[in-house]
Amino acid sequence: MPLRISKAGNRLSTATGIFELMDDLGHAMTGPGAGRMRMLGGGAPAAIPAVQEVWRRRLAEMLADPGQVDKVLGVYDAPSGSPAFRSSVAACFRRELGWDITEANVAVTAGGQAAFFQLFTLLGDATQPIVLPIAPEYIGYADQGAAPGLFRTHHPKIEEIGDHDFKYHVDFDNLDLSGAGAVCISRPTNPSGNVLSDTELARLTDLARAEGCPMVVDNAYGQPFPGAIFTPASPPPWDDQMILVYSLSKLGLPGTRTGVVIASEEVARRVAAMTAVIGLANNNTGQAIVGPMLDSGEALTLSRDVIRPFYEQRAQLARQILADAFGDAFPYRVHLTEGAFFLWLWLPELPIGSRELYERLKARDVLVVPGDYFFFGLPEGDDWPHRRQCLRLTFSQSEQTVREALEIMAEELRALHD
Repeated sequence: MPLRISKAGNRLSTATGIFELMDDLGHAMTGPGAGRMRMLGGGAPAAIPAVQEVWRRRLAEMLADPGQVDKVLGVYDAPSGSPAFRSSVAACFRRELGWDITEANVAVTAGGQAAFFQLFTLLGDATQPIVLPIAPEYIGYADQGAAPGLFRTHHPKIEEIGDHDFKYHVDFDNLDLSGAGAVCISRPTNPSGNVLSDTELARLTDLARAEGCPMVVDNAYGQPFPGAIFTPASPPPWDDQMILVYSLSKLGLPGTRTGVVIASEEVARRVAAMTAVIGLANNNTGQAIVGPMLDSGEALTLSRDVIRPFYEQRAQLARQILADAFGDAFPYRVHLTEGAFFLWLWLPELPIGSRELYERLKARDVLVVPGDYFFFGLPEGDDWPHRRQCLRLTFSQSEQTVREALEIMAEELRALHD
């Protein structure tokens, strides 16, 4: 007997961009061909030896205290998260950024992805959309919400720089915030590595305030941790209108599934209530590992002295490898790499769509992410060619993997342009 699937259930359980991304990632890393695929498609953090050593040390410290281990593994925390961890987060942000917050402004979630599902469900629907001021935006937002029509997304202004660079800017002249449930950006932006300027962020915040809706900033790669920003930028400001989302994943702990929401006390309380409904409580492990490191300052030192320099160097190396592999054989541009873990490649004369190129590369054991998944929420019928001309490439993998993958991609692109 066939299942009678609800509309919401069908929406959340059929093929989505984020499902394809994570399914490909899982098969590439653990499937029968594990080790063969040149993995430029995921968003997982790199295996940085100095960072991994810190996590091993912290686990050893925890294991040396049987009482702590028993508490971490055998006790439900409150749905809002560990009181000690939330207090550590609030104290860190007061100390480092001068934010006037307490643990009542902090809610823990089962990762950043879960945080956005909860926030978007709380704040938006088809009658009060989540406004995305700039496309492309994070693939993981695309299928959030129980019903379609959640997002109102806007084309960016594109600044072409030199022969092979470009940068997105918010097109304020055509930005429509009317009736918005919230305005949302990622900073740095996944997939492009774009960092909205302080001026752009301040202007968006003022416009959201005038509309009477929250300003949501996804800081998965941002300040103060993991701090993967390679261009001058101030941390987001704080007031009760702001909702800031952080994650332990990009510190190097994706397996702990720990997100952090900093918001007004009402929003934090409502997020905690939703956590209770969805999953009772959160994973304790990441909070126990990182909490003392926030108190001591080690988490921010690790971000500043190890994590940010590692990814900035990897970004520069990947750009050089790409330039060497591509040469001037065909037109291409790369978004200015201002943060995060990705190169965002624009192929303005690509004779096929990015999904077909993705399949061709996958057949040669190179995994990337086709760009059109990141252009969701645009008006119906919007056939902007740019959305089919882009690819997201991670540079978190080894130099050899990045070099081999980009050389194979160059071969495919030269063949397409011959």
